[in-house]
Amino acid sequence: MPQEKTIIFAKKGLMRFISHLDTLRLFQRALRRADLPLSFSQGYSPHIKLKIIPAIKLGLESDDLKAVIRFGGIVSDTQIIKRLKDNLPKGIDILEVK
Repeated sequence: MPQEKTIIFAKKGLMRFISHLDTLRLFQRALRRADLPLSFSQGYSPHIKLKIIPAIKLGLESDDLKAVIRFGGIVSDTQIIKRLKDNLPKGIDILEVK
């Protein structure tokens, strides 16, 4: 049963110099490493169903970024937080999962 979760995170320190597209790639890699049941798009080149909003300018810090991720199964909020924190670099902090 697919499930959609919103992860609220902060991007601070040296991570403020990471562009929006690189932040998407960073989350994709972290999600794969975290071994969570992900939902992929259909077609020739499947991608993880993920969007990060809003796209902020390079060099700005934020405490209120949202990553909307579609999972392929049921995953608890605490499990998402624990596994992602282990796989994200310093400067990207998970604040909440809804």
